[in-house]
Amino acid sequence: MTRRLHLNAFLMNTGHHEASWRLPESDPYAHVDLAHYVGLARIAERGTFDSLFLADGPQLWNDIAQRPSGALEPLTLLTALATATEHIGLIATASTSYNSPYNLARRFASLDIVSGGRAGWNIVTTAGAEAARNFGLDAEPAHAERYARAAEFLDVALKLWDSWEDDAIVGDKAAGVWGDDAKIHPPRHKGRYFSVAGALNVPRTPQGYPLLVQAGSSEDGKAFAARYAEAVFTAQQTLADAQAFYADLKSRTAAAGRDPEHIKVLPGIVPVIGSTEAEARANEQVLEDHIVPAHGLARLERLLQLKPGTLELDRQLPADLPSEDAVEGAKSRYTLIVQLARRERLTVRRLIGRLGGGRGHLTFAGTPEQVADAIGTWFTQGAADGFNIMPAVLPSGLETFVEQVVPILRTRGLLRTEYGPRRTLRDRYGLPRPANQYALRENALV
Repeated sequence: MTRRLHLNAFLMNTGHHEASWRLPESDPYAHVDLAHYVGLARIAERGTFDSLFLADGPQLWNDIAQRPSGALEPLTLLTALATATEHIGLIATASTSYNSPYNLARRFASLDIVSGGRAGWNIVTTAGAEAARNFGLDAEPAHAERYARAAEFLDVALKLWDSWEDDAIVGDKAAGVWGDDAKIHPPRHKGRYFSVAGALNVPRTPQGYPLLVQAGSSEDGKAFAARYAEAVFTAQQTLADAQAFYADLKSRTAAAGRDPEHIKVLPGIVPVIGSTEAEARANEQVLEDHIVPAHGLARLERLLQLKPGTLELDRQLPADLPSEDAVEGAKSRYTLIVQLARRERLTVRRLIGRLGGGRGHLTFAGTPEQVADAIGTWFTQGAADGFNIMPAVLPSGLETFVEQVVPILRTRGLLRTEYGPRRTLRDRYGLPRPANQYALRENALV
Protein backbone atom coordinates (compact mmCIF):
# COMPACT_ATOMS: atom_id res chain seq x y z
CA MET A 1 0.00 0.00 0.00
CA THR A 2 1.27 3.47 -0.93
CA ARG A 3 2.14 5.52 2.12
CA ARG A 4 0.14 8.76 2.26
CA LEU A 5 0.56 11.95 4.22
CA HIS A 6 -1.77 12.58 7.13
CA LEU A 7 -2.78 16.24 7.38
CA ASN A 8 -4.45 17.79 10.39
CA ALA A 9 -5.70 21.38 10.38
CA PHE A 10 -4.93 23.01 13.73
CA LEU A 11 -7.48 25.84 13.89
CA MET A 12 -6.93 28.82 16.18
CA ASN A 13 -9.31 31.82 15.95
CA THR A 14 -7.77 34.32 13.46
CA GLY A 15 -4.63 32.24 12.97
CA HIS A 16 -1.63 30.96 14.90
CA HIS A 17 0.36 34.16 14.66
CA GLU A 18 -0.33 36.27 17.73
CA ALA A 19 -0.67 39.41 15.59
CA SER A 20 -2.96 37.87 12.96
CA TRP A 21 -6.03 39.57 14.43
CA ARG A 22 -4.51 43.00 13.70
CA LEU A 23 -4.44 42.50 9.91
CA PRO A 24 -7.10 44.36 7.89
CA GLU A 25 -8.58 41.08 6.64
CA SER A 26 -9.08 39.60 10.12
CA ASP A 27 -12.24 39.54 12.21
CA PRO A 28 -11.40 40.13 15.90
CA TYR A 29 -14.60 38.28 16.86
CA ALA A 30 -13.95 35.17 14.78
CA HIS A 31 -13.10 33.08 17.85
CA VAL A 32 -16.80 32.94 18.82
CA ASP A 33 -18.26 32.85 15.31
CA LEU A 34 -19.65 29.45 14.32
CA ALA A 35 -19.77 30.45 10.65
CA HIS A 36 -16.01 31.16 10.75
CA TYR A 37 -15.27 27.62 11.95
CA VAL A 38 -17.74 26.03 9.54
CA GLY A 39 -15.95 27.79 6.71
CA LEU A 40 -12.53 26.61 7.92
CA ALA A 41 -13.74 23.02 8.30
CA ARG A 42 -15.10 23.02 4.75
CA ILE A 43 -11.84 24.44 3.37
CA ALA A 44 -9.86 21.68 5.13
CA GLU A 45 -12.30 19.08 3.86
CA ARG A 46 -11.83 20.40 0.33
CA GLY A 47 -8.13 19.73 0.84
CA THR A 48 -8.88 16.14 1.94
CA PHE A 49 -7.35 16.69 5.37
CA ASP A 50 -7.68 13.71 7.69
CA SER A 51 -8.83 15.86 10.58
CA LEU A 52 -9.10 19.25 12.21
CA PHE A 53 -8.11 20.03 15.75
CA LEU A 54 -9.12 22.51 18.45
CA ALA A 55 -6.80 23.24 21.36
CA ASP A 56 -8.31 24.07 24.74
CA GLY A 57 -7.55 24.66 28.39
CA PRO A 58 -9.63 25.29 31.51
CA GLN A 59 -8.34 28.82 32.02
CA LEU A 60 -8.33 32.18 30.28
CA TRP A 61 -5.25 32.23 28.04
CA ASN A 62 -3.07 35.31 27.80
CA ASP A 63 -3.59 38.89 28.77
CA ILE A 64 -6.70 39.69 26.71
CA ALA A 65 -4.99 42.84 25.43
CA GLN A 66 -2.64 40.64 23.39
CA ARG A 67 -4.94 38.68 21.09
CA PRO A 68 -8.49 37.25 20.90
CA SER A 69 -8.91 35.24 24.09
CA GLY A 70 -11.47 32.81 25.37
CA ALA A 71 -12.81 30.02 23.20
CA LEU A 72 -15.96 28.06 22.60
CA GLU A 73 -15.95 24.71 24.39
CA PRO A 74 -14.47 22.38 21.73
CA LEU A 75 -16.77 19.36 22.02
CA THR A 76 -19.78 21.66 21.67
CA LEU A 77 -18.23 23.38 18.65
CA LEU A 78 -17.19 20.09 17.02
CA THR A 79 -20.71 18.71 17.40
CA ALA A 80 -21.93 21.67 15.35
CA LEU A 81 -19.15 21.12 12.79
CA ALA A 82 -20.13 17.45 12.52
CA THR A 83 -23.43 18.51 10.97
CA ALA A 84 -21.69 20.86 8.50
CA THR A 85 -19.11 18.36 7.18
CA GLU A 86 -19.10 14.80 5.85
CA HIS A 87 -15.59 13.37 5.99
CA ILE A 88 -13.10 15.28 8.11
CA GLY A 89 -12.14 14.03 11.57
CA LEU A 90 -12.96 16.20 14.59
CA ILE A 91 -10.34 16.29 17.38
CA ALA A 92 -10.85 18.13 20.65
CA THR A 93 -8.44 18.77 23.50
CA ALA A 94 -9.66 17.74 26.95
CA SER A 95 -7.74 17.57 30.21
CA THR A 96 -7.33 14.49 32.39
CA SER A 97 -6.38 16.74 35.30
CA TYR A 98 -9.63 18.71 35.42
CA ASN A 99 -12.33 16.33 34.19
CA SER A 100 -13.92 13.11 35.40
CA PRO A 101 -13.70 9.95 33.27
CA TYR A 102 -17.43 9.21 33.18
CA ASN A 103 -18.60 12.61 31.93
CA LEU A 104 -15.76 13.04 29.45
CA ALA A 105 -16.13 9.50 28.05
CA ARG A 106 -19.82 10.19 27.54
CA ARG A 107 -19.19 13.47 25.70
CA PHE A 108 -16.65 11.93 23.33
CA ALA A 109 -18.90 8.91 22.71
CA SER A 110 -21.74 11.28 21.87
CA LEU A 111 -19.55 13.21 19.40
CA ASP A 112 -18.44 9.97 17.77
CA ILE A 113 -22.02 8.85 17.27
CA VAL A 114 -23.28 12.24 16.05
CA SER A 115 -20.38 12.52 13.56
CA GLY A 116 -20.60 8.96 12.28
CA GLY A 117 -17.25 7.92 13.74
CA ARG A 118 -15.08 11.00 13.30
CA ALA A 119 -14.19 11.92 16.89
CA GLY A 120 -10.68 12.24 18.31
CA TRP A 121 -9.41 13.15 21.78
CA ASN A 122 -6.20 15.11 22.28
CA ILE A 123 -5.28 13.95 25.78
CA VAL A 124 -3.56 16.63 27.85
CA THR A 125 -2.51 16.76 31.48
CA THR A 126 -2.71 20.60 31.61
CA ALA A 127 0.27 22.54 32.87
CA GLY A 128 0.02 25.83 34.73
CA ALA A 129 -1.03 27.19 38.09
CA GLU A 130 -3.78 29.31 36.49
CA ALA A 131 -5.82 26.23 35.59
CA ALA A 132 -5.15 24.60 38.97
CA ARG A 133 -6.52 27.60 40.83
CA ASN A 134 -9.76 27.34 38.83
CA PHE A 135 -10.32 23.93 40.42
CA GLY A 136 -9.59 24.70 44.04
CA LEU A 137 -5.87 23.91 43.99
CA ASP A 138 -3.14 26.27 45.16
CA ALA A 139 -0.65 24.97 42.58
CA GLU A 140 -0.54 22.57 39.65
CA PRO A 141 0.12 18.92 40.51
CA ALA A 142 3.67 17.69 39.84
CA HIS A 143 4.48 16.60 36.29
CA ALA A 144 4.78 12.88 37.12
CA GLU A 145 1.60 13.03 39.22
CA ARG A 146 -0.37 14.48 36.30
CA TYR A 147 0.75 11.65 34.01
CA ALA A 148 -0.03 8.97 36.60
CA ARG A 149 -3.55 10.38 36.90
CA ALA A 150 -3.82 10.53 33.09
CA ALA A 151 -2.93 6.84 32.75
CA GLU A 152 -5.64 5.78 35.18
CA PHE A 153 -8.10 8.23 33.63
CA LEU A 154 -7.59 6.69 30.21
CA ASP A 155 -7.82 3.12 31.52
CA VAL A 156 -11.21 4.00 33.04
CA ALA A 157 -12.37 5.73 29.84
CA LEU A 158 -11.51 2.63 27.80
CA LYS A 159 -13.51 0.46 30.20
CA LEU A 160 -16.45 2.84 29.87
CA TRP A 161 -16.35 2.89 26.06
CA ASP A 162 -16.27 -0.92 26.13
CA SER A 163 -19.01 -1.22 28.76
CA TRP A 164 -21.51 -1.88 25.96
CA GLU A 165 -20.67 -4.71 23.59
CA ASP A 166 -21.32 -3.95 19.93
CA ASP A 167 -24.36 -6.23 19.80
CA ALA A 168 -25.89 -5.22 23.14
CA ILE A 169 -28.88 -3.65 21.38
CA VAL A 170 -31.27 -6.39 20.22
CA GLY A 171 -34.32 -4.37 19.12
CA ASP A 172 -36.63 -7.40 19.06
CA LYS A 173 -40.08 -5.81 18.93
CA ALA A 174 -41.93 -9.12 18.75
CA ALA A 175 -40.31 -10.51 21.88
CA GLY A 176 -40.32 -7.15 23.63
CA VAL A 177 -36.55 -7.24 24.18
CA TRP A 178 -34.69 -4.03 23.40
CA GLY A 179 -31.25 -4.97 24.74
CA ASP A 180 -29.20 -7.80 26.23
CA ASP A 181 -28.19 -7.06 29.81
CA ALA A 182 -25.50 -9.75 29.58
CA LYS A 183 -23.71 -7.53 27.06
CA ILE A 184 -23.37 -4.63 29.54
CA HIS A 185 -20.16 -4.55 31.62
CA PRO A 186 -19.96 -2.01 34.47
CA PRO A 187 -16.29 -1.14 35.08
CA ARG A 188 -16.54 -1.33 38.90
CA HIS A 189 -13.22 0.49 38.95
CA LYS A 190 -11.52 1.46 42.20
CA GLY A 191 -8.12 3.03 41.82
CA ARG A 192 -5.77 5.64 43.23
CA TYR A 193 -7.53 8.57 41.57
CA PHE A 194 -10.96 7.34 40.47
CA SER A 195 -13.83 5.16 41.59
CA VAL A 196 -16.31 4.46 38.77
CA ALA A 197 -18.98 1.82 39.25
CA GLY A 198 -21.51 1.86 36.43
CA ALA A 199 -21.56 1.32 32.68
CA LEU A 200 -21.63 4.29 30.32
CA ASN A 201 -25.10 5.54 29.42
CA VAL A 202 -24.19 5.76 25.72
CA PRO A 203 -23.87 2.66 23.47
CA ARG A 204 -20.55 1.64 21.92
CA THR A 205 -19.68 4.03 19.14
CA PRO A 206 -18.84 3.62 15.43
CA GLN A 207 -15.09 3.72 16.18
CA GLY A 208 -15.28 1.76 19.45
CA TYR A 209 -13.54 4.72 21.01
CA PRO A 210 -12.19 8.01 19.64
CA LEU A 211 -8.82 8.35 17.96
CA LEU A 212 -6.41 8.90 20.86
CA VAL A 213 -4.05 11.83 20.34
CA GLN A 214 -1.25 13.08 22.60
CA ALA A 215 1.02 16.10 22.41
CA GLY A 216 3.63 15.91 25.19
CA SER A 217 7.27 15.26 24.26
CA SER A 218 8.81 15.01 27.73
CA GLU A 219 9.99 11.62 28.99
CA ASP A 220 6.68 11.11 30.80
CA GLY A 221 4.83 12.27 27.71
CA LYS A 222 6.65 9.88 25.38
CA ALA A 223 6.11 6.95 27.74
CA PHE A 224 2.38 7.79 27.85
CA ALA A 225 2.24 8.11 24.06
CA ALA A 226 3.97 4.77 23.51
CA ARG A 227 1.38 3.07 25.71
CA TYR A 228 -1.79 4.78 24.45
CA ALA A 229 -1.48 7.31 21.63
CA GLU A 230 -2.50 6.68 18.04
CA ALA A 231 -1.45 10.11 16.77
CA VAL A 232 1.12 12.44 18.32
CA PHE A 233 1.30 16.17 17.75
CA THR A 234 4.86 17.34 18.32
CA ALA A 235 6.98 20.48 17.93
CA GLN A 236 10.37 20.03 16.26
CA GLN A 237 12.64 22.71 14.81
CA THR A 238 15.08 20.67 12.72
CA LEU A 239 14.96 17.60 10.51
CA ALA A 240 17.54 15.85 12.69
CA ASP A 241 15.57 16.48 15.89
CA ALA A 242 12.36 15.32 14.19
CA GLN A 243 14.04 12.14 12.96
CA ALA A 244 15.38 11.38 16.44
CA PHE A 245 11.96 11.94 18.03
CA TYR A 246 10.25 9.82 15.38
CA ALA A 247 12.66 6.90 15.78
CA ASP A 248 12.52 7.08 19.57
CA LEU A 249 8.71 7.10 19.71
CA LYS A 250 8.34 4.26 17.21
CA SER A 251 10.88 2.21 19.20
CA ARG A 252 9.09 2.90 22.48
CA THR A 253 5.78 1.90 20.91
CA ALA A 254 7.20 -1.42 19.75
CA ALA A 255 8.71 -2.02 23.20
CA ALA A 256 5.24 -1.45 24.68
CA GLY A 257 3.96 -4.36 22.57
CA ARG A 258 2.18 -2.22 19.97
CA ASP A 259 2.57 -1.98 16.21
CA PRO A 260 4.69 1.15 15.49
CA GLU A 261 2.53 1.74 12.40
CA HIS A 262 -0.39 2.32 14.75
CA ILE A 263 1.08 5.56 16.07
CA LYS A 264 1.28 8.49 13.66
CA VAL A 265 3.74 11.33 14.31
CA LEU A 266 2.61 14.76 13.12
CA PRO A 267 4.98 17.70 13.72
CA GLY A 268 3.51 21.18 13.58
CA ILE A 269 4.37 23.55 10.74
CA VAL A 270 3.34 27.20 10.33
CA PRO A 271 3.51 27.87 6.57
CA VAL A 272 3.72 31.47 5.39
CA ILE A 273 3.31 31.31 1.63
CA GLY A 274 4.13 33.75 -1.17
CA SER A 275 4.39 33.54 -4.94
CA THR A 276 8.13 34.08 -4.49
CA GLU A 277 10.40 33.47 -1.53
CA ALA A 278 10.84 37.24 -1.14
CA GLU A 279 7.07 37.72 -1.01
CA ALA A 280 6.75 34.99 1.61
CA ARG A 281 9.45 36.65 3.73
CA ALA A 282 7.70 39.98 3.36
CA ASN A 283 4.40 38.42 4.49
CA GLU A 284 6.20 36.99 7.50
CA GLN A 285 7.76 40.37 8.29
CA VAL A 286 4.37 42.09 8.19
CA LEU A 287 3.15 39.75 10.90
CA GLU A 288 6.28 40.17 12.99
CA ASP A 289 6.02 43.96 12.72
CA HIS A 290 2.55 43.76 14.31
CA ILE A 291 3.80 42.01 17.45
CA VAL A 292 3.61 44.16 20.58
CA PRO A 293 7.02 43.41 22.22
CA ALA A 294 5.75 43.91 25.78
CA HIS A 295 3.15 41.16 25.31
CA GLY A 296 5.69 38.72 23.91
CA LEU A 297 8.18 39.54 26.65
CA ALA A 298 5.68 38.88 29.43
CA ARG A 299 4.56 35.61 27.82
CA LEU A 300 8.14 34.39 27.39
CA GLU A 301 9.00 35.18 31.02
CA ARG A 302 5.96 33.18 32.16
CA LEU A 303 6.88 30.24 29.96
CA LEU A 304 10.48 30.24 31.19
CA GLN A 305 9.24 30.67 34.77
CA LEU A 306 11.17 33.90 35.29
CA LYS A 307 10.23 36.94 37.35
CA PRO A 308 8.79 39.88 35.38
CA GLY A 309 11.55 42.21 34.24
CA THR A 310 14.21 39.47 34.05
CA LEU A 311 14.60 39.52 30.24
CA GLU A 312 15.92 42.34 28.07
CA LEU A 313 14.66 42.59 24.49
CA ASP A 314 18.04 43.17 22.83
CA ARG A 315 20.06 40.66 24.84
CA GLN A 316 20.15 36.88 24.64
CA LEU A 317 18.56 34.63 27.25
CA PRO A 318 20.41 34.59 30.58
CA ALA A 319 22.88 31.77 31.11
CA ASP A 320 21.37 30.74 34.45
CA LEU A 321 17.89 29.64 33.35
CA PRO A 322 16.14 26.90 35.38
CA SER A 323 16.95 23.36 34.22
CA GLU A 324 14.23 21.24 32.62
CA ASP A 325 14.17 19.05 35.74
CA ALA A 326 13.11 22.07 37.80
CA VAL A 327 10.21 22.88 35.49
CA GLU A 328 6.77 21.53 36.40
CA GLY A 329 4.95 23.03 33.43
CA ALA A 330 5.31 22.22 29.74
CA LYS A 331 8.75 20.63 29.99
CA SER A 332 9.26 19.69 26.34
CA ARG A 333 8.21 23.12 25.04
CA TYR A 334 10.48 24.83 27.58
CA THR A 335 13.46 22.78 26.36
CA LEU A 336 12.68 23.35 22.68
CA ILE A 337 12.51 27.13 23.06
CA VAL A 338 15.69 27.38 25.11
CA GLN A 339 17.55 25.20 22.61
CA LEU A 340 16.29 27.28 19.69
CA ALA A 341 17.48 30.50 21.35
CA ARG A 342 20.89 29.04 22.22
CA ARG A 343 21.45 27.31 18.87
CA GLU A 344 20.71 30.41 16.77
CA ARG A 345 22.03 32.91 19.32
CA LEU A 346 18.76 34.84 19.19
CA THR A 347 18.11 38.01 21.12
CA VAL A 348 14.93 38.00 23.16
CA ARG A 349 13.36 40.30 20.56
CA ARG A 350 14.18 37.88 17.72
CA LEU A 351 13.06 34.91 19.81
CA ILE A 352 9.70 36.58 20.44
CA GLY A 353 9.38 37.08 16.69
CA ARG A 354 10.15 33.43 16.00
CA LEU A 355 7.63 32.29 18.61
CA GLY A 356 4.93 34.69 17.47
CA GLY A 357 3.72 32.36 14.75
CA GLY A 358 4.09 28.89 16.20
CA ARG A 359 5.02 29.08 19.89
CA GLY A 360 7.94 26.71 19.25
CA HIS A 361 6.59 24.88 16.20
CA LEU A 362 8.48 25.06 12.92
CA THR A 363 7.71 28.23 10.97
CA PHE A 364 8.42 28.12 7.25
CA ALA A 365 8.20 31.00 4.79
CA GLY A 366 8.43 30.10 1.12
CA THR A 367 6.70 29.40 -2.16
CA PRO A 368 4.11 26.62 -2.45
CA GLU A 369 6.76 24.41 -4.02
CA GLN A 370 9.21 25.08 -1.18
CA VAL A 371 6.55 24.31 1.45
CA ALA A 372 5.71 21.06 -0.38
CA ASP A 373 9.44 20.24 -0.59
CA ALA A 374 9.88 20.70 3.17
CA ILE A 375 6.84 18.56 3.96
CA GLY A 376 7.93 15.87 1.51
CA THR A 377 11.49 15.78 2.88
CA TRP A 378 10.39 15.25 6.47
CA PHE A 379 7.78 12.69 5.38
CA THR A 380 10.13 10.60 3.24
CA GLN A 381 13.20 10.82 5.49
CA GLY A 382 11.83 9.28 8.68
CA ALA A 383 10.74 12.43 10.50
CA ALA A 384 6.95 12.44 10.15
CA ASP A 385 3.86 10.50 9.15
CA GLY A 386 2.14 13.77 8.35
CA PHE A 387 1.81 17.31 9.62
CA ASN A 388 -0.20 19.50 11.91
CA ILE A 389 -0.87 22.43 9.55
CA MET A 390 -0.99 25.66 11.58
CA PRO A 391 -1.83 28.62 9.30
CA ALA A 392 -0.44 31.91 10.56
CA VAL A 393 -3.60 33.74 9.41
CA LEU A 394 -7.13 32.34 9.06
CA PRO A 395 -8.95 31.79 6.82
CA SER A 396 -6.52 33.03 4.13
CA GLY A 397 -3.56 30.89 5.20
CA LEU A 398 -5.59 27.68 5.08
CA GLU A 399 -7.15 28.64 1.74
CA THR A 400 -3.72 29.32 0.23
CA PHE A 401 -2.36 26.01 1.52
CA VAL A 402 -5.31 24.06 0.10
CA GLU A 403 -5.32 25.89 -3.23
CA GLN A 404 -1.56 26.01 -3.85
CA VAL A 405 0.28 23.37 -1.77
CA VAL A 406 -2.25 20.53 -1.73
CA PRO A 407 -2.26 20.15 -5.57
CA ILE A 408 1.53 19.81 -5.54
CA LEU A 409 1.41 17.13 -2.83
CA ARG A 410 -1.25 15.28 -4.83
CA THR A 411 0.77 15.48 -8.05
CA ARG A 412 3.75 14.01 -6.20
CA GLY A 413 1.61 11.11 -4.98
CA LEU A 414 1.92 12.07 -1.32
CA LEU A 415 -1.69 13.05 -0.62
CA ARG A 416 -5.06 11.53 -1.51
CA THR A 417 -7.14 13.17 -4.23
CA GLU A 418 -10.46 12.15 -2.64
CA TYR A 419 -11.64 10.61 0.60
CA GLY A 420 -12.93 7.34 -0.83
CA PRO A 421 -15.41 4.94 0.82
CA ARG A 422 -13.80 4.63 4.26
CA ARG A 423 -15.61 6.94 6.65
CA THR A 424 -14.28 6.88 10.21
CA LEU A 425 -11.32 8.85 11.53
CA ARG A 426 -9.58 5.59 12.35
CA ASP A 427 -10.01 4.60 8.71
CA ARG A 428 -8.37 7.85 7.62
CA TYR A 429 -5.36 7.17 9.84
CA GLY A 430 -5.10 3.53 8.77
CA LEU A 431 -5.95 2.21 12.23
CA PRO A 432 -8.07 -0.82 13.16
CA ARG A 433 -11.28 -0.56 15.12
CA PRO A 434 -10.41 -1.77 18.65
CA ALA A 435 -12.00 -4.99 19.86
CA ASN A 436 -14.16 -4.78 22.97
CA GLN A 437 -12.04 -5.88 25.94
CA TYR A 438 -14.96 -7.60 27.68
CA ALA A 439 -16.04 -9.51 24.57
CA LEU A 440 -12.44 -10.69 24.12
CA ARG A 441 -12.42 -12.05 27.67
CA GLU A 442 -15.71 -13.83 27.14
CA ASN A 443 -14.49 -15.43 23.94
CA ALA A 444 -11.28 -16.51 25.63
CA LEU A 445 -13.32 -18.33 28.28
CA VAL A 446 -15.48 -20.21 25.79
